[in-house]
Order: sequence, then structure tokens, then C-alpha cells
Amino acid sequence: MKILGYLLEKEFKQIMRDRFIPKIIFLIPVLQLLILPFAADFEVKKINLGVIDHDHSLYAQRLIEKIGSSGYFRLTDVSSRYDEGLAAIESNASDMLLEIPWGLEKNLVREGKADVLIAVNAINGVKGGLGSSYLSTIIQQFNREAGYGNHITGDITFTHLFNPHLRYKNYMVPGIMVFLLTIIGGFQAALNSVSEKEKGTIEQINVTPIPKYLFILSKLIPFWVIGFLLLLTGFIIAWLVYGLLPVGSVGVICLFAAVYLVAFSGFGLAISSISSTQQQAMFIAFFFIMIFALMSGLFTPISSMPDWAQKITLCNPVRYFAEVMRLIYLKGSHFSDITNQFLVICLFAIAFNILAIAGYRKSD
Repeated sequence: MKILGYLLEKEFKQIMRDRFIPKIIFLIPVLQLLILPFAADFEVKKINLGVIDHDHSLYAQRLIEKIGSSGYFRLTDVSSRYDEGLAAIESNASDMLLEIPWGLEKNLVREGKADVLIAVNAINGVKGGLGSSYLSTIIQQFNREAGYGNHITGDITFTHLFNPHLRYKNYMVPGIMVFLLTIIGGFQAALNSVSEKEKGTIEQINVTPIPKYLFILSKLIPFWVIGFLLLLTGFIIAWLVYGLLPVGSVGVICLFAAVYLVAFSGFGLAISSISSTQQQAMFIAFFFIMIFALMSGLFTPISSMPDWAQKITLCNPVRYFAEVMRLIYLKGSHFSDITNQFLVICLFAIAFNILAIAGYRKSD
């Protein structure tokens, strides 16, 4: 234990003496947690809408007001002919075009139905698809409110479980906290060991009788402690900035994070064992961590991926922690609900650290 204590003292002093590493460890993740939830928002709003109103009825005016007050659209063009509205789309002044035909209100009163035209700029497929869906829903809702949807019987009531106000940041913040811990565990553990190779200080360790597992443990513990400090900082920022507190147990999150940090620190050390320079370690770590992040469900749902990609995500440790953070933060899940994810992360922690110990060669 004395030897481990000396090694840990060396590691912490080495980290704090470096002018660059402490800034990376704390400043950059904090800024990312403050900025990314606002930038990584996949709700489509402020869609530029052009309108061609041939009817000029009270119904048409109220419909346009309803669309504008929804918060999803802003009226940017009013044209008298379809070709003028289409030109606005071609010039990017409008993203969508709504054409209200002559006699719309009269047809609704007499026949109970009428047609409108929605033209969409589909270069951005996501924006076009969601925009047309939003607009169709608003029109249908307005028809029911105006009394033209009498063919629909009964009332439809929506209950949004676990995120009642549909705040996208509530979904993104726990996932971004996982991403930041992944960076600390993967990048920093890899760069820390390789920097000793470049400076030549690791040679002093290689000539000592220190076992390989003890050396790896001395590298894991500092980033494990730093990861927990960063997780605590994330909890505070999520509460103060976003008003977000975990519905479930913080202790369960910490238990899962403890194993997760061991797993990804081992992953970083395994990379460092096969790298000769910090540049090599950085590129290898960046390659894997980007794949982990993109295929983890942090930014896009796993259910929307192809079947073969969904199977690959089963080998992605980030996926399991992202699921757990959202389950506990939003749903209030207990440890019994995340047992499978916990066991999988334990297997990753064992596998990555075995690779790190096996890859560390004292002859380097």
C-alpha cells in the first residue's frame, strides 16, 4: 500500500504541475455542459412559412394566426400566386408554403371537408418532414376547435410521462454528462501515460520491481477521483442552470459511474500501451470515442438505426450508461431496473483493464 501511495502522490503532482491538463479536465467539460444542451436541440422551431391566401375568409385569418402562435412557425412571406410562393422557397426566404384555396370556409360548412396545399423544401429532410407534420397537426386541431371535425367523437387527452413539459434539455443533459465522463476516462488516461513515454520518466518506473497491475491501478485512481468531481460538478450545473434533479437515487448513479470510470480509464490505458506518442493516442482515442458517442443513443435514438447498427451498439459501453442516466434522472428507476446494464459495464471494466495490464510492457 505504501508503494501505491507513493505512485498516487506522483500522479496527482504530475497532473497539477501541468498547466494544460487541469484546464482540459475541468474548464472544457463545464463549458460543454453549459453550451451543448442548447446547441444539441433537435426540436425544429422557427420554420419560415410562406402563405398564399385565396379565400380571405375569417376562418383563413384565424388559421394563419393559430399557426403563427404555435411557436414552430414564423410568417415570412405572403404571396398572391403559387409561383410567387414557390420562388420564395427557391430563394430560401421560406421553408414551407401553405396555399389556402378559394372557398375553403364555404366547402367546410357545406361539405365538411376541404383541401389545402402544403409545399415543403425537402433539402433538409428532417426539417421538412417534421415541419409538414407540425403544420398538418395544427390544421387538424384548428378544425376540431372550429367545429369542422364533428366526425371525431370524444376527447383525446395526452399525458407526457417522465418529461411533462417536453423539455428536450431534460433528455440531453444526462447524456452529455455521460459523454464528458467518457472523455475524461478515455482521452486523459491515454494521454497521461503516453506523455510519460515521451518525456522518458516512465523508464524510472520500468526499472523498479513494481507489479504491472499496481502501476495500472495508480493510473486509474486519479482519473476515477477526477471523474467523480466532474460528475458532482455536472449535478450542480444541471440543477442550477437547467433546474434538473434526478428523480431516482444519486447513489445508484454514483455506483454505476464508479464502474464506468474504471472501464473507460482502462480503455484509455489500453490505448496508451500501444501508442508511442500523444498524437497517436489522441487519434486512436478520438476514433473510438466518436463511434461510441454516435452509436450510443446520446444524440439519435438507437431504435431509428438499422438492425445491424442496433446489434453493434450492444458492444458500446456508452450506450448502457446513457440509458441508465436517463432512466434514473427522468424515470426514477431503481438498481433492480438497471441490473443488466450494470453487469455489462462490469464486464467491460474487467476486459479493458485486462487489456491495459497485458499491453503494458516494462521493457518500453
